[in-house]
Amino acid sequence: MRADGYDSSSVRSRESGNPGAVKKGLRWLGKNWVPAFAGTNGPLKRTALVCGALAATVIVAATAFIITLGPLPTDPLKEISTTVVDRNGKLLRAYAMDDGRWRLPVKAAQVDPTYLKLLLAFEDKRFYEHHGIDPLAMTRAAIQLASTGHIVSGGSTISMQLARLLEPRRKRSIENKLRQMVRAVELEHRFSKDEILDDYLTLAPFGGNLEGIRAASIAYFGKEPKRLTLAEAALLVALPQSPEHRRLDRHPDAARLARDRVLERMVEEGVVSREDADRALAEPLPKFRKEMPILAPHATDQAVANDKADTLIHLTLDSTLQKSLESLAYDRANALGPDVSVAIFAVDNESGDVLAHVGSPDYFNVRRAGQVDMTRAIRSPGSTLKPFIYGLAFEDGFVNPESLIDDRPIRFGTYAPENFDMTFQGTVPVRRALQQSLNVPAIELLDRVGASRLSARLKQAGADLVLPKDEAPGLAMGLGGVGVTLADLVKVYAGLPRLGTTLQLREQITDDTAEREPRRLMDKVAAWQVANVLSGTPPPENAPHNRIAFKTGTSYGYRDAWSIGFDGRYTIGVWVGRPDGAPVPGLVGRTAAAPILFDAFARTGKLPAPLPKAPKGTLIASTAKLPMPLRRFRPLGQLVRNDNDRSPHIEFPLNGSRIDLGADGDGKAAPIPVKVAGGVMPMTVMVNGVAAGDLDGRRQRLIESPGPGFFRVTVMDATGAADTVVVRLQ
Repeated sequence: MRADGYDSSSVRSRESGNPGAVKKGLRWLGKNWVPAFAGTNGPLKRTALVCGALAATVIVAATAFIITLGPLPTDPLKEISTTVVDRNGKLLRAYAMDDGRWRLPVKAAQVDPTYLKLLLAFEDKRFYEHHGIDPLAMTRAAIQLASTGHIVSGGSTISMQLARLLEPRRKRSIENKLRQMVRAVELEHRFSKDEILDDYLTLAPFGGNLEGIRAASIAYFGKEPKRLTLAEAALLVALPQSPEHRRLDRHPDAARLARDRVLERMVEEGVVSREDADRALAEPLPKFRKEMPILAPHATDQAVANDKADTLIHLTLDSTLQKSLESLAYDRANALGPDVSVAIFAVDNESGDVLAHVGSPDYFNVRRAGQVDMTRAIRSPGSTLKPFIYGLAFEDGFVNPESLIDDRPIRFGTYAPENFDMTFQGTVPVRRALQQSLNVPAIELLDRVGASRLSARLKQAGADLVLPKDEAPGLAMGLGGVGVTLADLVKVYAGLPRLGTTLQLREQITDDTAEREPRRLMDKVAAWQVANVLSGTPPPENAPHNRIAFKTGTSYGYRDAWSIGFDGRYTIGVWVGRPDGAPVPGLVGRTAAAPILFDAFARTGKLPAPLPKAPKGTLIASTAKLPMPLRRFRPLGQLVRNDNDRSPHIEFPLNGSRIDLGADGDGKAAPIPVKVAGGVMPMTVMVNGVAAGDLDGRRQRLIESPGPGFFRVTVMDATGAADTVVVRLQ
């Protein structure tokens, strides 16, 4: 298999040279030529013998010459630049070959038809008719040389020119021309016409270290060769004839004259109209070479490092969105200061494909450490983990978005959390506590949920949290006391619009079509509730309301500013800070990162997609209409009572037990009884975070079977005390 995708085993293949041909030729002469004149006398017989000897000599010499050439050299066809393209095949970045040459693979179907028409009309009119050598063209070239004393037109075919590129020879000689002719015939036998044309378009020299029309078109015109003007096409036809003497960056006058000669000849031969040619002749030539495109440099570097064997790598990125977000990061970083960096990471919620990967605002900026990929740098997340604390609290069923919670001074041993503005708001709904990112309510909920459980759940969902050495998860992780990457944060946030499951992110398209298993983040209802709360977060100044759900965060000491947001289609994360971890006074997520996030969504070019509808069984009610235990959150310290009432205890089903799915008379799964001892009435039963009704006077209730698998039953009494069991139905 060739590097450009052609399977050489599928076409004819012949070895160069065949010693047996010599013996065969001599045997034919002996049997046919000489006996034919054996009965003749005089000059005719002598002439026949001389001609036979000469013919034998020519055959022997030609065969010996062919044998000395050796096999057809095809290795240069495999030597091409590594190219990385986006999900639509558009070029993100190309890498020069080891010797510094740019040789980008291309096929004729990817080239402007006007260029191909001019190329064949100018270089090889009978390309699809001859077998490597065009006798008419060579005869014409010889007559012109003899009559004028200099070369007017060459007799080389495209196949012969490709042969010269495969075996470069600096000196022009009859021997080298014969070599090209032999190689051209071999190429015609081994490859199809389309393959030969593709290889020529890839290898043709265009001056300096540019080889192939694709590299030349990008370097000279800043675009792929799919769409070329007539003037551009004529220039690219002219350059390979004398690439160094017609280099645009060194000899623009010579390049212009060569282009004009191509146009004039095309007019003479009726390929181009006089009117079109005059317009092309007036078109100026580019004065300088353009830089090769470098989009998503961090993603492409990583892809090439991971896949060193392939010369064509497909990424899931969208080049249009990538370019737009790189520009956004560059502009915002410049506005924030010369040492500040910006990273943006965007994914498709449904597929988990990475659509944009901006690791820094300027890859070549040393002061900003531009080559450090800040989407994969471990940083303090500030308050961005709070939504997952609330999600687990919703899942456990001891709090609802409309429950009331206290925001007041509190102490956990020696740890006393405070709000960002050093004030307290008293009793507030849980919804507002999350939207305003109040610290005390979040820590109280984390104390109830458990820091280890939060850490384990996020790791299970795919976020690799990093704690200080030999330190266990603690309450401080709720306010940023842990390390995480922007890519991992975006991954788990994308689990919210997915209603509680995450996908392993994909950044490279491979032949592996194995499906990625979803990972559990939280229950559907809890995920929807978190997304619903975040969709009402007040936006930054001058930004539209209720367009996206988002959360901001600021790490300790103003070192990191975050904003992660999502709609029903995309999840985008933004990080702002200094790569060296130094503080940036006044760097706050809401003012530094959130505006960039809203601009990033605007640059997707699509209106925000709606979030999923509430799952069946979601409890949506005002605070006053919530079940009594859910109206107000009580921290763990208030669940210990000094009276004789015992805390509620679920006597059936037992925690960790397995229950067979029985069936009633109608064939439906039988309801499951819940029995509770202790607790203060009324008591509410919740199944997987969804209210299932109150217990009766005997502290019992039948609940509908949720179906096979694990499910959680929580019972909460009037004081907020609760008990939970996890049961498996089978």
